[in-house]
Amino acid sequence: MLLTALLDPADLDDALVAPSGRHSRHDLLGWAAAIARELAAVPIVAIDAVPDASTVAAVAGALLAGVPIVPIPPDAGTLERQHILADSGATLIDVDRDARETTIPAEPPASRPALVLYTSGTTGKPKGVVISRAAIAADLDALAEAWGWTAADTLVHGLPLYHVHGLVLGALGPLRIGGRLTHTGRPSPEAYAQSSGTMYFGVPTVWSRIAGQPAAARALAPARLLVSGSAPLPAPVFEDLLALTGQAPVERYGMTETLITISARAAGERRPGQVGLPLTGIESRLVDEKNALLPADGSTIGQLQIRGTTMFDGYLRDGAVTPAPLTDGWYTTGDVATIGEDGWHRIVGRASTDLIKTGGYRVGAGEVEDALLLHPAVREAAVLGLPDPDLGERITAFVVADPVSEADLIAFVAERLAAHKRPRAVRLVSELPRNAMGKVQKARLRDA
Repeated sequence: MLLTALLDPADLDDALVAPSGRHSRHDLLGWAAAIARELAAVPIVAIDAVPDASTVAAVAGALLAGVPIVPIPPDAGTLERQHILADSGATLIDVDRDARETTIPAEPPASRPALVLYTSGTTGKPKGVVISRAAIAADLDALAEAWGWTAADTLVHGLPLYHVHGLVLGALGPLRIGGRLTHTGRPSPEAYAQSSGTMYFGVPTVWSRIAGQPAAARALAPARLLVSGSAPLPAPVFEDLLALTGQAPVERYGMTETLITISARAAGERRPGQVGLPLTGIESRLVDEKNALLPADGSTIGQLQIRGTTMFDGYLRDGAVTPAPLTDGWYTTGDVATIGEDGWHRIVGRASTDLIKTGGYRVGAGEVEDALLLHPAVREAAVLGLPDPDLGERITAFVVADPVSEADLIAFVAERLAAHKRPRAVRLVSELPRNAMGKVQKARLRDA
C-alpha cells in the first residue's frame, strides 16, 4: 500500500493541521475516499495545488483511485497553466470540502503512474515528469530509514505542494510513514517557531531567514531533525543553525526525475556544503562529457549519474509517455559533483551554468560562492561563467551585500582559493532572481 498510514484503522487526532483547520486521520481518509469516488472514470486529473488541506486530500484521493494527478502551481501564469493542461490532457477539478465516503477502493498496481510533476521550464516549456507509485514508496521508505522517520514524528513545513520536496516528502511522507503534518501555509520564521514539531523541512531561503531571526531559530531547538534541500545550503547558514539550535541541518539531493537519492543521515555526520551518501536502492557515479567513468577522489568534478528504485517513468507528451532517457539504467542528472573516497557527495551545480571552464581550468561555481559568503558584508552570491575571448569563460559574481568594493571581494576570494578560481568581475545587485523553491535563476542573470 502506498498510503499505508492513511489507511491505518487506528485514528489519529490532528493528523493534518493546515491554515483552513484540523483533520483527524479518519476525517482525511473519508475526504480522500469521496474524491476517489468522483475520479473513478477520469483518466488523469489536475488540481490547483493551493498550500492547504484540500490539496493533500485531493492528491490522496487520486492515489486511492489510481488516477495520475497533476498539481498546478496556484501562481502559474496563464500561458504556463494552459500549457500544463493541454500537454497533460488532465481534467481540472474543484475539491469538494464537505464530501465524505466510507468505501475505500482496492489498491492499484504499484507500477501505475501516481504523479505528473511539471519541471520549472528553465530550458524550455515545462515538462511533465511521470512518477510511479512504486518509485514514491521506495523513496519514502529509504528516507524513513535514513532519517529515522517514524509514526511518532510531527513534520512541520510551509513548502509548495506541487514539487517533490513539499508534496512527495512533505505530504505523502506522513500519509505513508505516519505521524502528524503541520502545514504552515507559508514558510515564515514566525510560523515555524509557533508550530511544535520533531522534523522541519525548508529550502535554503527559509533557513537563511530563520537563522536571521535568532529567537525563531532557538524555538526549533527541541526538534530532532532540520532538513534542507532543493538548492545548496550556504555554509554560513549551516553554521548559524548549528549555533542557534544545537544541531546541524541534514542536507539531501534529488530531482523531480529521480526523487531524493542522496542524503546525510539523522544518526550520522553532517557536513556543510555536502549532501551525504546514496540512499538504500540508489547508486551514483561521475562521468565526463564522453561518458567515461571518473574517479571518486573528492576533487574530480564530473557529471553526476544516478540509477535505482526511484527513477521516473518518462516524460508525458500528448497523452503518451516518452521513456526516461537512461543509459544502462543510469540517468544523467545535468548536475556536476564530486564524490569523496568515503562516498560523500558535494553538488557543484548545474553543468550548464555552474561548471565554469576558464583558462584551461574547471571551476565549480559553488566553491566560489561559498568563499564569497564568508565575507561579513556578503548576504547572497551567485557565480557563473560569462563568455571571454581570452579565458573562454570569465568567472563573474553577482552579490547582494552591504557596502563593499569589487576589489575587496576579489582579493578576499583569492586569499582563500586558488588564484584561477577568483572572480574576474563582481556585480553588486539588490537581489538575486529565484524561483518558488528558492533556487537562483542563473539564466536570468546571464541574460541580464
